[in-house]
Amino acid sequence: MTRRKPLAKWIVYLFFIIGLLSAAAFRMLIVFQYLSPALFRPVWYSAVVGYILFFLYRYSIAEKRRHAISESGLLAKIKTGQDLTDEEQATLLYVLQSLMVSRENWNYLAIFVLSIIAIIADIVLSLTTS
Repeated sequence: MTRRKPLAKWIVYLFFIIGLLSAAAFRMLIVFQYLSPALFRPVWYSAVVGYILFFLYRYSIAEKRRHAISESGLLAKIKTGQDLTDEEQATLLYVLQSLMVSRENWNYLAIFVLSIIAIIADIVLSLTTS
């Protein structure tokens, strides 16, 4: 079994920022639709490419965790209360550390807040441009 370790923090933060910028770009489309239609498509493409990179990254992280858990048989051992070997403990430590350094919860919160702001911006802009 391969010893795993969480990714470097700079990589975690890089993809956090990519996800955050993509989420913001998608929500700003509503503003560009009203204020600068010429920027709509470039912002949309940037948002889509950013999301492709971000979700491909998130998929790879989830697959690494899933593979580590299934390869080591951790679920069965923990369910039955068996003692874990040093290697299995290292795998469990990898999965837990990976979850702890993840910034996905902040991305989800940002997507929620930016979505609310986008809805409000659309309502305000549609009322002021009518």
